[in-house]
Amino acid sequence: MTTAHVTCPLCEATCGLEVTLDANQQVTRVKGDDNDVFSRGYICPKGASLGALHHDPDRLTAPLLKRDGEFVEVSWQEAYDEIDRRLPPILEEHGRDAVAVYAGNPGVHNIALTLYGRVLYKALGTKNFYSATSVDQLPKHYSSGTMFGDPLAIPVPDLDRTRHLLILGANPLVSNGSLMTAPDIRGRLRGIRERGGKIVVVDPRRTRTAQFADEHHAIRPGTDALLLFALVNVLFAENRARPRKLEAHLNGLDDVRELARPFTPEAVAQRTGIDADEIRRLARELAEADNAVVYGRIGTTTQTFGTVASWLVDVLNVLTGNLDEPGGAMFPLAACQPTGNRRPFAVGRWHSRVRGLPEVVGELPVATLADEIETPGDGQVRALITVSGNPCLSTPNAGRLSEALKGLDFMISVDVYLNETSRQADVILPGPSPLERPHFDLAFYQLSVRNVANWTPATLPSKLPQEWETMLRLTGIVTGQGPEADVEALDDFVAADVARRAKLEVTRDRTGPARLVDLMLRAGPYDVTLADLEAAPHGMDFGPLKPRIPEVLCTASGRIELAPATIVADVPRLREELAKPEDDGLVLIGRRHLSSNNSWMHNLKPLVRGGNRCTVLIHPADATRLGLTDGALASVTSRAGKLEVPVEVTDEVRPGVVSIPHGWGHDADGSRTRVARANPGVNSNLVADETLLDVPSGTTVLNGIPVEVAPV
Repeated sequence: MTTAHVTCPLCEATCGLEVTLDANQQVTRVKGDDNDVFSRGYICPKGASLGALHHDPDRLTAPLLKRDGEFVEVSWQEAYDEIDRRLPPILEEHGRDAVAVYAGNPGVHNIALTLYGRVLYKALGTKNFYSATSVDQLPKHYSSGTMFGDPLAIPVPDLDRTRHLLILGANPLVSNGSLMTAPDIRGRLRGIRERGGKIVVVDPRRTRTAQFADEHHAIRPGTDALLLFALVNVLFAENRARPRKLEAHLNGLDDVRELARPFTPEAVAQRTGIDADEIRRLARELAEADNAVVYGRIGTTTQTFGTVASWLVDVLNVLTGNLDEPGGAMFPLAACQPTGNRRPFAVGRWHSRVRGLPEVVGELPVATLADEIETPGDGQVRALITVSGNPCLSTPNAGRLSEALKGLDFMISVDVYLNETSRQADVILPGPSPLERPHFDLAFYQLSVRNVANWTPATLPSKLPQEWETMLRLTGIVTGQGPEADVEALDDFVAADVARRAKLEVTRDRTGPARLVDLMLRAGPYDVTLADLEAAPHGMDFGPLKPRIPEVLCTASGRIELAPATIVADVPRLREELAKPEDDGLVLIGRRHLSSNNSWMHNLKPLVRGGNRCTVLIHPADATRLGLTDGALASVTSRAGKLEVPVEVTDEVRPGVVSIPHGWGHDADGSRTRVARANPGVNSNLVADETLLDVPSGTTVLNGIPVEVAPV
């Protein structure tokens, strides 16, 4: 028996795990690492399934090439030869924008794809870059970019010191945190109570987090921005807006005061479903708390006013004096935190060809990918590269996109599964399992509620190339160096560029992600190297979050822009909501499960066992009115499509709301995921409407989709 200590790569919590292997290199046990500096032994069902993922017989172990409509295993050389034969002619004849990229959620959990994927994308030079970011979180990057100058400068709740936590549209007891890296959320929330603090949840559904909280307010989906503006209104009207030390670093305070005037508690009460007196009490308690923080997540970002809601979350943190303060919303300082001069944030540097949707953080909204494939003309997307993504399940109007992919001239998938999306590819390039590659949470340490770092070396050798090598081989092909490109030379070039920007000498004793992470650590804010992390298998703790204003700011003014022009321009659209009559129709929201992670972990028996979780939750009053009975089938229809799903009658959702989990629908012909196909569920994105968008960011509305529900 041997034991390895690894950081879980399956969600944002970055928990430390202890993996036991027998003499045949079989995983026999996975448990929480009691000595991990951050998670202290915590483990969730996803982490416990790491062994099942490693041993999954459906995981691809060789490249697949489609011949006469059927996939066959081929050598890596054959796969790259086919790519070189078919991809460069498309680039040459139709231009760089004729090839699109879709990068999925698992890629951000993979240091090789995080660091070397960007090398490929830059070399490709296409404006048609899409990712899961525009499905769920782009509004937060937008608001942070315009307020603080950096789309990655996202303040996170200082959970370990706050005494008042207001949560909107988030369910961290199930998600394990989102845009907030925090293992053992339950323990951290319990700590708030033990300090005499309070937890308030605003959500259309009585989630697991809402059940744990001191208060739950069942808001109407899509109206969070109205509620947040009303809280801002109360702070100004009652002279409770006190930014304290932040006032010396603020622009736009008076502008926000004026913008908030129409949004009185009385004006928003009917639309939000929350009483005006309750709104005033929420605002007063937020202002009076010793320290407090407002946190909004996917329920606030995937709605019609996602950017405005994301902005107002941090406006409230500023107005209560809780931004950049212990116990408030603070900016992490990661060990690989970028340093030096940064350019101020800009949006709309280009727009999509068909619908004119804006670029944000270098990508276009995936809501328009099908348009770009289907619409003929100069710049039409004719080829697609998907990297650890499953957009045929995870993007809006997924049925339309799945059909659109059939019209491509060529498609490559970098993926470990033959799934609902990669089945449409011409070439599939697999990668090693998480235990066969090194791991470092480059993205999530920048969102961590405590400054920590941990490097995980590969636990087991891999018979497959590392994915950074795959990315460089593809880079060689798209830059005209062919399938025999010198990967070592390309890696040296990448490392030299990182070293140049870090003002360091490039090292030769390492290769791949290890070398890049070492360079980034050496250039970072702490006196630490990769060798130091290698000598600390349970991680290194750099302490609690500390104030970082003004050094974190990189706006053109060097100040917090409390009223950024591009967001303010969307406020009149929100004001129009105040005059709209109440709509008695049903709207659809999503939901998460603790043992589920979007669409990419449903082929593991430990995570899908139990009853059918793909039900439509509906309130008893709505069920009676519509003639729906518990356990019977219902049809759910929107402008985009229709699906049939079992009914679950419950007062867990407020009247007028129905809820279906996302990421399911594993019944596509041609996929090779036996466990997932045996537990298919339904794909809620078949009814997600790609024409309903948050205007500034182009993010699709996934919470508050108008639907009709009827018995089957």
